Amino acid sequence: MDYSEDQIREILELKEWLSDEVEKRRGEIEKLKNNLAILDSVLKQSSFSKASSLKQNKEKVIQVTSDKDGSVIPIKTGNNAIIANARVTAKEVVIIPSDDVKLDVETQPFKSFFLGRIIAGMENKDNLDVQNGKIDPDSVINCIINKDGNMIREILIKNYRERERVNEIINTAAWSFSRMIENSKK
Repeated sequence: MDYSEDQIREILELKEWLSDEVEKRRGEIEKLKNNLAILDSVLKQSSFSKASSLKQNKEKVIQVTSDKDGSVIPIKTGNNAIIANARVTAKEVVIIPSDDVKLDVETQPFKSFFLGRIIAGMENKDNLDVQNGKIDPDSVINCIINKDGNMIREILIKNYRERERVNEIINTAAWSFSRMIENSKK
């Protein structure tokens, strides 16, 4: 069957439109899958709490103070004990555990959840954005763990780029650190 030039042009336009739509949906699907995986992990690894208490804990975590070097956000447990502080600047988030808190990088769920799901999920999204020409390779999120032996001294997260990511990082750190403390007591 022979097609006219106009029909071929329309077919090519349709193909291009479909390819664009597939790419848009692929990013959305990846984000949805990451969010589902996070929710599954949270539900599997924690005991269930009333939604009202979770909301109260989240509000406690996001109380911010400012200094000349950026905002300082205390990271607290459910019983309101400060376990770390996050210093947020325009370029990075630095999370420093409190002096009396010892967090071993080998204690779950640090590697599997905080690094493996949250940070790696953000990095995967950034790498897709690099491939699609949306961001420069130098803009990909970067996480550096400074340790004393196996103990976390500080976590530096550069190129977070979005305020929503800061909130997710801090809330996830609060949850992960709380679970790490619980798991280290077992």
